[in-house]
Order: sequence, then C-alpha cells, then structure tokens
Amino acid sequence: MLIQQRLKDEGYEIVPFGEVADLGIINTCTVTNLADSKCRQSIRQFARKNPKAYTAVVGCYSQMGFKEIAEIGGVDLIIGNQDKMSVLDFIGQGKNERPVIIRERISQDDFSISFFGDAPFNQRANLKIQDGCSFVCSFCIIPFARGASRSRDLRNLLEEGRAKANQGVREIILSGVNIGTYRSEDGNLLTVLDALDGIRGIDRIRISSIEPTTIPKELFDRMKSADYALLPFFHIPLQAGSDRVLREMKRRYTIGEYLDFLSLAHESVPGLYIGTDIMVGFPGETDLEFEESCRVFLDNPFDYCHVFSFSERKGNLAGRRKDQVPIMERQRRSSRLRRLSASKRYDFYKADLGQNMRVLFENPRPDAWPSYTDNYIRVVVPRDAMNGEDLANRCAEVTLEKVAADFVEGRIARMLD
Repeated sequence: MLIQQRLKDEGYEIVPFGEVADLGIINTCTVTNLADSKCRQSIRQFARKNPKAYTAVVGCYSQMGFKEIAEIGGVDLIIGNQDKMSVLDFIGQGKNERPVIIRERISQDDFSISFFGDAPFNQRANLKIQDGCSFVCSFCIIPFARGASRSRDLRNLLEEGRAKANQGVREIILSGVNIGTYRSEDGNLLTVLDALDGIRGIDRIRISSIEPTTIPKELFDRMKSADYALLPFFHIPLQAGSDRVLREMKRRYTIGEYLDFLSLAHESVPGLYIGTDIMVGFPGETDLEFEESCRVFLDNPFDYCHVFSFSERKGNLAGRRKDQVPIMERQRRSSRLRRLSASKRYDFYKADLGQNMRVLFENPRPDAWPSYTDNYIRVVVPRDAMNGEDLANRCAEVTLEKVAADFVEGRIARMLD
C-alpha cells in the first residue's frame, strides 16, 4: 500500500493487474516453492501483456531468487527487501537489455518507514512495527529473505498511527514477521500498545500472528479491559502437536509449555478467539505424529487453524533431509486438518448465536454490510434491512442470528455511534 500511495503522489494512475500499463511493480513472496512459482507466473503474465512497460520486481523472492527472476524476459529491475520501499528512486526511463539488480545485505539496524499523502480510505489498516526473524526454525526461509529481527522506531510508527487515525482508520492491526520480539530504545511491544491506545480515533487494536514464547502475560489485562483498545484475539503458531517434531523444527517450546500458556490465556480473557498455524508433512512426520497434531488441535481451545504443507526450500535445514513425506500424503493431511478447522470455527460461531456483540462496519457489498466483532467473528447485516442508511466505519451492537458458511448473519440491536 505504501508503494502504491507513493506512485499516486508521483502522479501515476493505478490500474488493476491484467490491464494495459506503462509500469509494473510486482511485490513478491518466497515462503514456499508454490509462492515462487506464482511469482514467476505473475511476472511473465505482466510482461506478455505489457511488452513495452518498465517492469520492476521487489520483495522476498527478489532477495532470494534474483538469478531466476533475471532469466525472465521483460524484467528491467530487481530489488531485494532492503531497498524495495525506494523502488521509484531506481526506476529508469527506458527498457533495459538486462535487469538491474539491487540486492544489498539486509541491515540489522532498527528502521523507519516513509509514508506519503492520504491513503485510500479503509476502516482497518495494518501498521508494520517489526521485520525479520532471528529464530531460524529449520523449515523457514524468512530469516534469509528478511534478515534478522529488527524493530521500527517508535516515534516513526506512532506518526503513521496518528496519520491513519486522521484519515478515519479506527482499527489498527499490528504486523511484522515476529512482532513479539519488538525492542527499541523506547521500549517493547507493551510500550507500542500503550502508546497506540492513547491516540484519539483508534478504537481497536488487533495483534496479528505472534510467537508463543514472545507473548507477555500483561496483554491479558489489556485485552479484557473495556477501556483499552486491544481486542481479545490471538493467532499463535503451534506448527506441530508432537514434541519430537517440534525439536526437529527447532521450535522453542514443548507441547506442555504451549498448552499451559494457551489454557492461561483462555481462562484469563473472556470470549478470547484463538487461531493457530499447523504444518503437515514435515520431514519424518509419521501418521501417528500427524494424528497427535489433530488431537491437540481438537482437544484444546483453538477456534481455527491455518494449515501449511511443508515445502522444500533452498537454504532451510529441513529441505535437505532425505525423509521427505510424499506430496500426495501432505495433501491428504492438509485436507483433513482444514476440515477439522472448518468444523471448530463453525462450533465457535454457533456457540455465540443469540448474543449481542460490538462490530465495526466496513465498506458495503452489493447485498450486505460486512464487519468483524471484537473477537474476530465475521458478521454480515443485509443492506435491505437498513433502509439505505450508511454504516461504513460505524460501530454497532449486532445480534448474531445464523451461521452461514464462514460468517454469521446478524441484525443491528443498536448503533453505538
């Protein structure tokens, strides 16, 4: 979004991907082999559609797979993570015979982000507070693509937070690679939360994914306080339900330690919605160990899980192992765990039917007003029930009435503003 906004500030007109363009900036991911493949596909698709356009490729895959990208016809500029936010400073006036590659070693220093002008209006917005990771799990390539953990200057991120509030943003989602490791000369994650809570106009703060060993217990009191903006939601990666697999993954906790913390969080914060990540098909994972992951997920207060199949990557330790789980078996395990996740999410939603919950309405769909409750239940209210009233960016109490697929249908009990 920051790159897009700078383009607008420089006078560029943004067009949807797939339409004719004079300039293409493709921001890439490299979490899995599939992500790499999709990035290459998108680059080729843009280049075929726009053979005369200046094409820049930035981001994680540019950092790690720059040699592969350089072989794709039509690419003019390749920039790694260190300099991707300055991409416009490197864009040339014409096509290059060979791509220019800018790929510096990622700095370990704390950082600031420049943001520009007025952003497109959204009710909810991400606020990046941290980048990189120093944990080096054996399945992960992120430390090589993003570098070691480093934190954003507190004054800089608060400046952006105030700017978003002035633009009408009411919910801030803290983002980063390993945000629980935030440390700056001004404080830690709790310092960030307390400072954001003091910004007028920010009514809701949500933490994105956070590692279990980095969560301060002081968050619990903040989550359950009606006077504090932090919402009752955790997404805490588990990755596996087997201690042996966790050791092989080089995770920093045992199942017992993880579940003790999970139980404490669940008991401490009423209505807490808890999600997790689980990886299937890690090298050497047996059928029994996969069943342990399913059992841990089912028997504990998780409400959904994101399922990932292990992907062999150059640079990660586990990708070199000889005991890889067959692809078809990884797919079978993924499918089963996703079905279990859908069932638990449905049960969580169903248990809340009949209750009144606070929501923040987003921009309308043709037939409904979408929103999220404080604890991250997706709720829609039919537009025809509102007689044309504009609900965008307004809060209300909504009665949850019916579970429908991955959301809940509701009706407004009363408007709050």
